[in-house]
Amino acid sequence: MPATLSNSPAPDDLDDDLNDDLVEAPPFDLLLFPVIGRFLMWRHSRTLLQIPLLLVSLVMILHGLFGPSISPKNLATVLTWVHFRGALVLVILVAGNFFCMACPFMLARNLMRRFLHPRFTWPRRLRNKWMAVVLFAFILFTYELFGLWSSPWLTAWIIAGYFIAVLLIDGFFKHATFCKFVCPLGQFNFLASTVSPLEVEVRDHDVCSDCHTKDCIRGRHTSDSDLVVLQRGCELALFLPSKAGNMDCTFCLDCVHACPHDNIGILSRLPASELMIDPRRSGVGYFSRRKDIAALVLVFCFGALMNAFGMVSPVYAVESCLGRLLHIQSQATELGILFTIFLVVEPAILLGGAAWITRAWGGVKRAWLPLLLRYTYALVPLGFGVWLAHYGFHFFTGLYTIVPVTQNALASLGWPIGDPRWTLLGIPKYIAQPIEFGFLLLGLAGSLLIAWRLAEEDAGERRIRAFSPWAVVCLLLFLAAVWLMTQPMDMRATMMAG
Repeated sequence: MPATLSNSPAPDDLDDDLNDDLVEAPPFDLLLFPVIGRFLMWRHSRTLLQIPLLLVSLVMILHGLFGPSISPKNLATVLTWVHFRGALVLVILVAGNFFCMACPFMLARNLMRRFLHPRFTWPRRLRNKWMAVVLFAFILFTYELFGLWSSPWLTAWIIAGYFIAVLLIDGFFKHATFCKFVCPLGQFNFLASTVSPLEVEVRDHDVCSDCHTKDCIRGRHTSDSDLVVLQRGCELALFLPSKAGNMDCTFCLDCVHACPHDNIGILSRLPASELMIDPRRSGVGYFSRRKDIAALVLVFCFGALMNAFGMVSPVYAVESCLGRLLHIQSQATELGILFTIFLVVEPAILLGGAAWITRAWGGVKRAWLPLLLRYTYALVPLGFGVWLAHYGFHFFTGLYTIVPVTQNALASLGWPIGDPRWTLLGIPKYIAQPIEFGFLLLGLAGSLLIAWRLAEEDAGERRIRAFSPWAVVCLLLFLAAVWLMTQPMDMRATMMAG
């Protein structure tokens, strides 16, 4: 037999070295990626992304106000309720909050601030998410009550109203007040991006420890074409060395441009990993102590089910039954009752019961309310999975509808490009539906994993008992979502609409 070399590593040592290499392997950094990274590092990249979206928004407003009143033929309704929503959730899934980065409302705000400088700070009692929670629920409610998907005029006014709100709020109040405390769409993006694979993050914390200027949050003066300009720091009060996760991060990259050490990147991470831990986060604090963010999670998750329920046939039977039982003739009242059941009663029963069982049976020592808040965040991946399944279905099945709508709009301006092909729709349902179920399964897996990690930390050897009630909640919501996705669904804002 050949002699064994004395300096050859043992198999166990090889495994240990391999594991060390895997652990210490640097994360992927999008800013170091060729072409894309160079573009994002360019100081004007955000503006270049915002300009086309601003132009498209203006076209949508004009077409919504003065174009065809039939929603499948109007750019405002087709782009808003079919393409924008679908593209939004898909981009967040594969990358992160790049829609906030390209937000056209912020371009309008920045232009305004060249002439009008805000003088006030947002009132302390409003520095939370409660206003955004109410606005988020209100938008879901009005969407159903007024059939926004079928009204180009109302859709156009919603877009215009967004511009007006941004200019008014950020015209008077400093920093990114609208983004952080008011914008319901932004809050949706913040929560959804907690499950995305990329995060704006410090590359080397040792470099930050030696930094005394803190330019990433304070800003600094930089040179641009021989001109000295002020590069602002993070307007959302996220100090990068103590930032954890994507909550409240708009991917604006102001911190990247302000950092004099080139120490901030867009780094890869395990999706939803920020929901498994509870550190003190800069600008956010502890998730487990934020009742407002937990309430936002509930609206995000249970609102996803309510929004989908409003588009399937059984909703009409339920509304009719409520009307007969309670002698109600007002649709607003019927919807109000349904929203109260979905967004208040159902979460209170399911999550409140799960928290009680976790304490009583799982032996977790936390008080009931902090425990409930802590485990609420485990529902985010499943909630996002429902939004993905719902919006993705409409996006895929109506993917090509933008072509005839654009043809029709150009023809009305005297620029015809052939006859509008109204038969163009999208991917067949038999292909889109398996994708739906894949999104739901992905969301369920993420929620179960987070609940298991939290139970491991809280209950130790009794983790299965602590985990079980939350697993039941996740499975019930998953089954409800599967049932909803298998029901006949209104193909709103498309020629397939009934």
